[in-house]
Amino acid sequence: MGTEMLTALSALSVAIVTALGSVVQVVVGRRQPRRPRAAERRDDFTAVTDKLGEHIGRLERRVTEQDQRLGEQEEENERDRARIAAQDFALRYLAGWCRTLVGYMRTQHLEPPPPPQPVPEEVQPYLHDLNS
Repeated sequence: MGTEMLTALSALSVAIVTALGSVVQVVVGRRQPRRPRAAERRDDFTAVTDKLGEHIGRLERRVTEQDQRLGEQEEENERDRARIAAQDFALRYLAGWCRTLVGYMRTQHLEPPPPPQPVPEEVQPYLHDLNS
């Protein structure tokens, strides 16, 4: 036998082994249970839907908690406004009463005591008649 014959036989044996490997691969591949593609899509859709449902549930809980906090803050703000309005009324009443007392003292030809010194800058806009 010549070298050409050996080369041809080795090529033939490689081709036969490759063909047998392909047949074995096809047989083994068919034995594994295949799920239809539609079932895989359905499973994917179900998984995504479940995840979105969980995410929506978390978002709804967060919104509910924020609404509760916002309601509490609004109530607290309303209480603060009412307290500030009451304090404002009390301060105006006291300032008016002091003006009345100063006026009465001046009609009696008495000099009222000077206001405490120094007058804070925050108070000066509200005591416009301090130096009168």
